[in-house]
Amino acid sequence: MRFIPTRFHGILDYVVGLLFIVSPWLFDFSDVASATWIMVAAGIIVLAQTVFTDFEVGLVRKIPMQSHLMLDFGLGVILALSPWLFNFDEMVYMPHLVGGIFSILASLTTHRVPSKAYNTQHAHQDPMP
Repeated sequence: MRFIPTRFHGILDYVVGLLFIVSPWLFDFSDVASATWIMVAAGIIVLAQTVFTDFEVGLVRKIPMQSHLMLDFGLGVILALSPWLFNFDEMVYMPHLVGGIFSILASLTTHRVPSKAYNTQHAHQDPMP
C-alpha cells in the first residue's frame, strides 16, 4: 500500500541523507572506518538522487520517481546487510540495519508518481537542453 506523497518522501530524503552523513559521530561509531564510510556514502547517495529526481523537491529533475524508489530499495538492502557483508557487525550494526529497513519501507510505501498538480504544472514546460 502506497500512502506517502512524493513531496513528503523528498523532504524526508534530505533529512535522512544528512542524518546518515552525521550518524557515525551522532551514534558514536566513527572509530569503525568501514561502518563510517558506508553510512556517509549512503547519505551522499540519498542526497544526490533526491537532487536529481523529477519530483516536487528535486532540483535537476532527471531521474524518474520509479527509478528513485528502486534505488532506495537497493540502497536499503545493501545498507541493512552491510554490517555482515563488510564484517563490522560485532562493533556496530543497528544504525545500518534500521536505516536500511527504513529506506526499504519508504521505497515500498511512497507513491510512484508525483502529485497531479506537479505533473500538470510541469507537463507544459519545455525540457531543459
